[in-house]
Amino acid sequence: MTRGEAVRGLAERWIGEMAARPGTSFVCSPAGLWLALSAVAAGARGTTADELRAVLGAAGEEAAEAVTAASRELTATDALRVATRVWSRVPVRPEYEAALADVRFGPMDPSGADAWVREATEGLIGRLPLRIDPSTLLVLANVLALRARWEVPFERAGTEDLPFTAADGTSRPVPTMYGEPEPWETWTVGSVRVVELQCRAGEGGGAPARVRLVLGEPGAGAAEVLPAAWAPADRRTAAGAAHVSMTVPRFTLRTHIRVTGQLPALGIREAVSMSADLSGISQEPLTLSQVVQEAVVKVAEEGVEAAAVTVAVTRGGAAPAAPPRRLHIAFDRPFGVVVLDNGGEVPLFTGWQAGIPEEE
Repeated sequence: MTRGEAVRGLAERWIGEMAARPGTSFVCSPAGLWLALSAVAAGARGTTADELRAVLGAAGEEAAEAVTAASRELTATDALRVATRVWSRVPVRPEYEAALADVRFGPMDPSGADAWVREATEGLIGRLPLRIDPSTLLVLANVLALRARWEVPFERAGTEDLPFTAADGTSRPVPTMYGEPEPWETWTVGSVRVVELQCRAGEGGGAPARVRLVLGEPGAGAAEVLPAAWAPADRRTAAGAAHVSMTVPRFTLRTHIRVTGQLPALGIREAVSMSADLSGISQEPLTLSQVVQEAVVKVAEEGVEAAAVTVAVTRGGAAPAAPPRRLHIAFDRPFGVVVLDNGGEVPLFTGWQAGIPEEE
């Protein structure tokens, strides 16, 4: 499978786990989780490598190559920063360091790791999402961070308090943006409405990220709705409107995810057991003891900000012309937001707004 297919497959399984509690809002970074786990998989051997390869699409040397290639490809998305660091108390095999050519390695430094996270996310996330203790032998952290502006910003004067109905049926007015810039790309996948908000290209020359809002039928959950954001073109149906307007709340989603307990459902069991073979990382016996992610996405009139820190810890042991009519889409009930790379292939961030939107 291709890297895009591997990340999308991981995203769909993970969203299913995240959506296990109906009515829960969340944001996560499938690309960040894939990069962190693939960097660990680069040091996996034997049946541990086989298990990780089945989930991630690569393990061992090919995983190291995939991480390097994917990181470089993602940085071609304008305004997106991708970085990975490793801090270790045990000797790391020189060949592991050499294979991960773009990853910096250093001795264990909890305060330095926190400072790196703050700098890499430009303050969106203030520290590692877990505590490093004396039993922590190695920490691998991946950061994705995006700050992008809309091609046509929402007018602040058009923002007004409108009701939003949460998954539990409660409703209250929230600051809601209104827009009708043309052209917007709008389509449906089955019963799911997709609207792509166009980001402005920066001065670096890279193509901008693709931000898509997805709205299902009333009562539809995240696992049903979010994958529509990356559905292939042959599954899309034209919106059937000459003019599109929309309302969407200003919102901030922030989630701290203990991924470790979800890994078996994703197909990763041996790597988190005492029989894990991560001997390609160090001569010291290691097991994947924790995987934690903190992610945040902010959508406002001017643009979108998003960041995710994924930490792996080891311890011992286009549609045709539509008929002329108007279409208004009101994101006034549970909806999703997905940020993809510039090719629209890799889900960088996926979020589900189930409750009343909040702002930081």
